[in-house]
Amino acid sequence: MPDIPSYRLFESPQSASRAVADDISQLIRSRDNKGKNTVLGLATGNTPIELYEELIRLHRAGLSFRNVVTFNLDEYIGIDREHCESYWQFMHSRLFNHIDITPENIHLPDGMVCADDIESHCSTYEKQIKEAGGIDLQVLGIGRNGHIGFNEPGASPDLATHVTQLNEVTISDAAAAFGGPDNVPQYAITMGVKTILAAQRITLLAFGSSKADIVKRALTPGITAEVPATYLQSHHNTTFFLDQEAGEGLN
Repeated sequence: MPDIPSYRLFESPQSASRAVADDISQLIRSRDNKGKNTVLGLATGNTPIELYEELIRLHRAGLSFRNVVTFNLDEYIGIDREHCESYWQFMHSRLFNHIDITPENIHLPDGMVCADDIESHCSTYEKQIKEAGGIDLQVLGIGRNGHIGFNEPGASPDLATHVTQLNEVTISDAAAAFGGPDNVPQYAITMGVKTILAAQRITLLAFGSSKADIVKRALTPGITAEVPATYLQSHHNTTFFLDQEAGEGLN
């Protein structure tokens, strides 16, 4: 039987982000003490920005990322690394440029890989994750339509990293950043649900009243492809970190 993910409620996104950053810090230090790397799966978007700010603060206070390996969830197809909305640009400006992570330990899908090479690129990404020892902790957000990564409604739980077509809700939510919906890429490379569920631990952050309904559905028993976040009910160690508004529909 699936286990419903646990959840923790916080007064604010800031306090929730601090708690997640503390968890990550403890994980890194624990694995450092054992002489092991820490493999983190990372997300983009507005939700994890304060988490990354807190990790930068912890680094300045002494936390080292030299033994950390990262894999990002996804990247738009058709925009290069220098594009202001690329996730490569986001991660470097929001986190990587401010910590002591080794460049070769940073992994993101390549949005400019040619069509003939995409399948091979996705397979190589999966191979890199396995060679790193698998993901110790995967950070997720959640879309208003229930997507995790860019696994949109209807996503299969059996897919690893792959190309996906973006849902109209996802495109609408990204429209302002791209100067209109017509400018939003239609496709992306994303870790699949199978990849996400292979992580040892999963932490999902959700903030604001606009996420309350989908958080409630994700935490209500019943797995459905139409709400990909419900697949997390089949994972053995998932926790939702919520502010009061995102958790307002929960008992």
